[in-house]
Amino acid sequence: MSTSHTLFIVDDNAEFRESCAWWLTGLGYDVRALDGAPPALQALRAWHAERIAVPETDGRQACLLLDFRMPQMSGLDLHDALTAEGIVLPVIYMTGHGDVPLAVQAMQRGAVTFLEKPFEEAALEAALALAFARGAEVQRRAVVQSDDEEKVQAFRRRMGALSPREREVLAGVMAGKINKSIARDLGLSVKTVDLHRANLMDKMQATSLVHLVRMVTSGCVH
Repeated sequence: MSTSHTLFIVDDNAEFRESCAWWLTGLGYDVRALDGAPPALQALRAWHAERIAVPETDGRQACLLLDFRMPQMSGLDLHDALTAEGIVLPVIYMTGHGDVPLAVQAMQRGAVTFLEKPFEEAALEAALALAFARGAEVQRRAVVQSDDEEKVQAFRRRMGALSPREREVLAGVMAGKINKSIARDLGLSVKTVDLHRANLMDKMQATSLVHLVRMVTSGCVH
């Protein structure tokens, strides 16, 4: 395990927090042990801000080990606060009470799983493996979504660069008309339509008619 995997341990029990942090650090995790929800919220805000400022490209991930019952702010309340601020990461809940209703609420919030303390090391390792696998999938989807959005924006910029006449010629092209027919419909010479078509192909950065049609029908660049 590399320190590209960060674990935030949030628990108000100092003895448990320290022993858990010691063990997980020995497994190679970058562990940040936090005494309750308020300092955790502050630390996770800073982590989130860093991710936005420096987009992750090296596979770094984080997971939250979160106690249900804490003073000032419960684990569920902290989870809600993070979600409201757009701070999303896999969450594994921990409880010493075996509280089924709380566990149900945790799963409804998208928790990976919950563990009853004291838990076996193997159980936590399995939960962490599941959490980081889920985190990697969420991260992959976010990258794909971001890439798709960039392609849509690029398409819109290219379309916005077309003149009104070039848009008219494009509409004719998309209707499957040859330049001679487009010229007749628009009251232009074929040579002028040829010029507009060449210009719009250049502005759209289309390498062929098929490429142009694919872009326009999908609404994004390819």
